[in-house]
Amino acid sequence: MMAKNVVRVGNVEIMALSDGTLEFDLCNFFPTIPNDRWRPYESDLTEEHKVRFNLGSYLIRSDGRTILIDTGLGPKPHDAPDAPWGRLLHDFEAHGVRLDEVDAVVMTHLHRDHVGWNVLPRGETYVPTFPNARYWMSAKDWEVCHQPEIQPERFPNAPTCVWPLAELGLVELMHGEHHITRELTALPTPGHTPGHVSILITSQGERALVLGDVAHSPVQVREPDWVSRADMDPELTRQTRRALVERLEREAILVAAGHFQAPGFGRVVRLDGRRYWRGLGEGAGA
Repeated sequence: MMAKNVVRVGNVEIMALSDGTLEFDLCNFFPTIPNDRWRPYESDLTEEHKVRFNLGSYLIRSDGRTILIDTGLGPKPHDAPDAPWGRLLHDFEAHGVRLDEVDAVVMTHLHRDHVGWNVLPRGETYVPTFPNARYWMSAKDWEVCHQPEIQPERFPNAPTCVWPLAELGLVELMHGEHHITRELTALPTPGHTPGHVSILITSQGERALVLGDVAHSPVQVREPDWVSRADMDPELTRQTRRALVERLEREAILVAAGHFQAPGFGRVVRLDGRRYWRGLGEGAGA
């Protein structure tokens, strides 16, 4: 029997890893959604009435390659040693995966909680955390994370976690739909960021999708118009999410959702005329 954090899609193995969790007040993260609209979704909130997000990464073994999707929030700051994140490298070790096994890092987008372990500081310079990897990202996000009117607010750790990759000669830019291997394709799913991508896995007639931040919470499967303060283009985010959720249900594609409760594997299903998120191993229903 496979571990709870591992699924197979044809010949491809997907292992869920985590850098920990983050929590936000509802009015902070979903500022346009009144509190009473959350009443039907109490079970998706913490006891303190907050949203908790897993900081998920996915290690994919495909075509003889070992590919890491997203790298979490990064090391704990010295002034916050009890932070509930900064655990990704511990998770690698706990699951018997060496950092030098990774030969590609693919970022769904360049927000701070998806790029944090890209590099490690060494004196005045940086070294790649994954020494044998090239680092793939959308050309659009690479461009926008350098725009001085946008970068400080939207990509605060780009100067320390993304830009150094160029000096190290490790940046690979993706333009539009991009085939990473014969079994992995980066699909543009813009809105959350201009260049946001989701990763489609196709092998032996089976399919899965690493969602990225097209949705942060299972509630957004049922409420696809709910946008967060992190979505850079709210209306485009809604359009992308509606179309993708519809496709995931119609084509019964397995989903790996990094911000949903770990390990984040599940499907979009329909019950009583509405779409729901159903985690792998859960019964029907909400």
